[in-house]
Amino acid sequence: MFISNAYAADAAAPAGGLAGLAQYLPLVIMLVALYFIMIRPQIKQQKEHKAMVDNLAKGDEVVVANGLMGRIAKVGESVIHVELAQGVEVQVQRQSVSRVLPKGTLK
Repeated sequence: MFISNAYAADAAAPAGGLAGLAQYLPLVIMLVALYFIMIRPQIKQQKEHKAMVDNLAKGDEVVVANGLMGRIAKVGESVIHVELAQGVEVQVQRQSVSRVLPKGTLK
């Protein structure tokens, strides 16, 4: 009496071939954009960092992830010794090197 009947418009009509695929098109476009904007640059950056870490050598001047700057004194399989000052060496993992500085940066 107080509630009117609600009728669904075309609720039972099945979606046709291309019309059904068209509803997924925005999702596919968003996933492709996500890949090119976020995932692909991250993979490229990881490859560059791995190549840099693999090419570390004694005498390279580096910046470690925590901000310490020093010269590589010894290179091991997974650990390097970084000389921060005359007679002061610290052991760090190779992966913690964030970048290699140009030669002569540290005096």
